[in-house]
Amino acid sequence: MPKVWDDFNEIDSNLDSEGRKNGTINIQSVPVKKKWIRKAIPFIACIVVSALIGGIAGGAYTNYLVSKDKNYDTPITISQSGSSNQAYQAAYTPPSSLIAKIASDTGPSVVGVDTELVSQGFFGQKQVAQGSGSGIIFDKRGYIVTNQHVIDGGQKIYVTLPGKQKLTAQLVGQDKISDIAVLKVDRDNLPVAKFGDSSKVRVGDLAIAIGNPLGEEYAGTVTSGIISALNRTIDIDEGEYSRRYKLIQTDAAINPGNSGGALINENGEVIGINSIKFADSEIEGMGFAIPINDVKTIVDQLLKNGYVSRPYLGVSVVTITEKMASQYKCPAGVGVYTVQRGSAAEAAGLKPNDVILEIDGVKLSTNEELINELQKHKVGDSVKLKIWRDGSNLTISITLGEDKGSTN
Repeated sequence: MPKVWDDFNEIDSNLDSEGRKNGTINIQSVPVKKKWIRKAIPFIACIVVSALIGGIAGGAYTNYLVSKDKNYDTPITISQSGSSNQAYQAAYTPPSSLIAKIASDTGPSVVGVDTELVSQGFFGQKQVAQGSGSGIIFDKRGYIVTNQHVIDGGQKIYVTLPGKQKLTAQLVGQDKISDIAVLKVDRDNLPVAKFGDSSKVRVGDLAIAIGNPLGEEYAGTVTSGIISALNRTIDIDEGEYSRRYKLIQTDAAINPGNSGGALINENGEVIGINSIKFADSEIEGMGFAIPINDVKTIVDQLLKNGYVSRPYLGVSVVTITEKMASQYKCPAGVGVYTVQRGSAAEAAGLKPNDVILEIDGVKLSTNEELINELQKHKVGDSVKLKIWRDGSNLTISITLGEDKGSTN
């Protein structure tokens, strides 16, 4: 059996170097201690393979389907490594009249979102934890989109309309992987934001952020800047699961409470949903937003099903580099870390320590390549995996299951 590999720092350095080349920000790596593949690979490499469809679907992945973390718009600090794709910083002062018009036209569709979590204290006393964020009205019948982490764990959800009218909101659906949730309030003929096309956004374009920084007291705050970068890749490790996002970067101020608010272009169209979740505590002028095209894809499924359906393999995996392969006498590819009980992978006979070499004839070198290929399929599709096991190559057929998304 190969020896335990202790030099995690060297691999972490290699991963960070590769991440910078690809414009990826890597966050935290933790070594694991199980069998030879598990001993050798930093935890940052592990993911649960769930094909993520459409928009965010193309840019997010998760280690585990359900996180028990309760996050009330608390920023997760990202590392400073990584370079942006098409990064650009320049002084730009748009006409104040333009910003004022956009704020006047779109501002009424941006609302406050508050949550309450009631628990019992040690001596039986009632304790109430509160959280706040923002949301965007996208349907006049009372439908609102926000970040999932804003309402995560909330037993009661409230929406505050412009004018301070506070309404109880119902949760229509939520998706942890994409960090999107849809709410509904019992009101009609509400002002609606116009969604734009985030694929047409350019670096250097005007960016206007509207939200509720620091809660209701500062509701409807407007800040402006430019689009600093596109397709900024950020990896987030929250212990129980990891995710990858491709985001819009802006220098418009996005502060706690802004999560779920609108990032707007010069035409008054929403091009992204702001999120303080991707904040960097050591860098000012670096805000992030989920592209609105990704949001629309997720919202459509939440409205239809209450969850986001994704083709599902049911394994957590690690990338095995050429260097690792040489050291552990196995081929490079995608190593199987764990197989979830009751999953499609288990039914097909996939086992921990297998190395996935190909999917439907396409050679694999990294976790991301496996995810990208799975994204091309639908629930119920059959795929063929070429794997290495104990010195032999095997071919396994797997019928993809359904991942209904993380909703708890």
